[in-house]
Amino acid sequence: MATITVCMGSSCFSRGNAMNAEIVQRFLADKGLTEKVTVKGCLCDGQCKNGPNLHVNDKLFSHVSPETLEDILGHELEALL
Repeated sequence: MATITVCMGSSCFSRGNAMNAEIVQRFLADKGLTEKVTVKGCLCDGQCKNGPNLHVNDKLFSHVSPETLEDILGHELEALL
């Protein structure tokens, strides 16, 4: 089981994690991974200046854009595909 944690603090949210959260959900549904991956939010992970941030398992990704997010997810969740 993998975990994706999307920072929903005001800085990350306004910089794009509102859209990124939707992209994560869509990616998991399209790949049939909704039962294998837990998605949760956090209020702030203390990396505001590098946002938007998200974690895949314990690995932090910063400056995550909608354009790079699917590549990150594909790479990090490859073993589950």
